[in-house]
Amino acid sequence: MKRIRALVTGGAGFIGSHLVDELIRLGHQVVVIDNLSTGRIENLSTVSSAIEIVEADLANKSDWERYFEGIDWVFHLAALADIVPSIQNPDAYFSSNVNGTYNVLRAAQKAKVKRLIYIASSSCYGIPDQFPTPETDHLKPQYPYALTKFLGEELVLHWADVYGLPALSLRFFNVYGPRSRTSGTYGAVFGVFLAQKLAEKPFTVVGDGEQTRDFTYVSDIVDALVTAAQSDRTSRVYNVGSGATVSVNRLVELLGGDKVHIPKRPGEPDCTFADISRIQTELGWQPKVSIEEGIANLLNNINYWREAPVWTPDSIAVATKDWFRYLGDS
Repeated sequence: MKRIRALVTGGAGFIGSHLVDELIRLGHQVVVIDNLSTGRIENLSTVSSAIEIVEADLANKSDWERYFEGIDWVFHLAALADIVPSIQNPDAYFSSNVNGTYNVLRAAQKAKVKRLIYIASSSCYGIPDQFPTPETDHLKPQYPYALTKFLGEELVLHWADVYGLPALSLRFFNVYGPRSRTSGTYGAVFGVFLAQKLAEKPFTVVGDGEQTRDFTYVSDIVDALVTAAQSDRTSRVYNVGSGATVSVNRLVELLGGDKVHIPKRPGEPDCTFADISRIQTELGWQPKVSIEEGIANLLNNINYWREAPVWTPDSIAVATKDWFRYLGDS
């Protein structure tokens, strides 16, 4: 494979740092742009001497644009995530996820990059109409995070159609693996559960725990990103999932421990399950890691979550108060 010059926005984050590791393993040159609001330099410690790291906020046009010159592949992962903060502070989410994406597209267009891969979110489907959910399903974002990620995708596809920028959008489902965020924001189930397991506290299971999610291991996600960059497709959207859907109760069984139930939340689907036939057929990508293997890998790396907040039913109730307030029926 020809040596590629790649630029990864959000490259110090969970998925981004794993992608950087793989690009270096493949022998490519890598530039990382990250404002370190949620990303961690420590995530890049094993490859730091082989990459260039630029600390910058993509929502603000500045000197960071010059790093796009001579770049072959751009992977745009930088974004603000999480539901409740997006409800509480939509301005920040529009600035980061919409304005930041626009600025990246303009820089990529000016530099004439050969490929741009945008990381979208399955949250754009809201509560899906069908399972497995195809890319053609009706889109109905339920909260500002989902909306801003969808708007970013629309910008990317527009730039592909109007300006000829060779770009694809990958809609990730529930990604998990080592280095997932340990911030103080209540969020993804694995970060919550692993900190609880380390603290020997019960797992806080939402509702009856029978809701299912398409949990996709991070190495499969990285493989999809590289596969997309290597393809000659453009102006297309692809779901990226595991090919299965697993209940939260099954997670508890695999992790091992007691559980306590907390109220079901409005605006959350009972199931997420990606129809991945398009990416399988058009790009030849296949998921490889089963939920059992993925969780075993997490447990082998569990000390990463030792400094993560330990959530309780009471602290979760406080943290999600605005979730119920704005998304509830009343």
